[in-house]
Amino acid sequence: MSKTPGEIALMAEAGRLLAGVFGYLDRLDLIGLSTLQVNDLVDNYIVGELKARPASKGQYGFAYSMNTSRNEVVCHGVPSAGEILCSGDLVNFDITLEKNGYIADSSKTYLIGEVSQQARQLVQVTYDAMCKGIEAVRPGARLGDIGHAIEQHARAHRYSVVREYCGHGIGREMHEPPEVLHWGKPGTGLTLREGMTFTIEPMLNQGQDAVRTLRDGWTVVTRDGKLSAQFEHTVAVTREGVRVLTLRPEEHHLRSVSS
Repeated sequence: MSKTPGEIALMAEAGRLLAGVFGYLDRLDLIGLSTLQVNDLVDNYIVGELKARPASKGQYGFAYSMNTSRNEVVCHGVPSAGEILCSGDLVNFDITLEKNGYIADSSKTYLIGEVSQQARQLVQVTYDAMCKGIEAVRPGARLGDIGHAIEQHARAHRYSVVREYCGHGIGREMHEPPEVLHWGKPGTGLTLREGMTFTIEPMLNQGQDAVRTLRDGWTVVTRDGKLSAQFEHTVAVTREGVRVLTLRPEEHHLRSVSS
């Protein structure tokens, strides 16, 4: 379950490249693009520019290089030529990248054009909830401490936390032990040790936490049709605390906790 310093260095390189993919997306004008077009641009960038592998492609039979989850879609959204990004949309891009045998996993929710204040608040609180979970990571802490920090922040802003999906260990495989729940009681669960690597990826809903899966077998939506948002980083437990392996350049506040 724990990784050696050499393995973490390789994961950090995959994470650095993946952060660059989001930097590439940040520079795109997404309005008017289909989610399939965005998927193809990302695929070409990972393979052609970064000489890496989109790790989601072919995983569990999934045919695409990323998940594109728009508005009421909670997670696992399937890119489509008929799904056009419009001003006012939220869309989460969830991307995994493998380089030199190790995988990094991250996601970011984008605000497309002119977005309502209610939607902006949901996205900001979701991001902050992820950060609260990351800040709880240190040797000797428990997995329940991470989930508790996330859930408390969400509840304080009257949002619900999706319980059907969670973070996970990661390394040579996309999904490794342990499961990292985004709710929980402090002082409970697995004790964190230096060298552990896993994702923290809370999904927060405007309304109730109930979700359902569409007939395509992938796309998960809110049952009440209200908005959902998600953010995700891959982290490593260090001797001093936590290192965010997929840290993006603009995340200065997380740089201060990432050792």
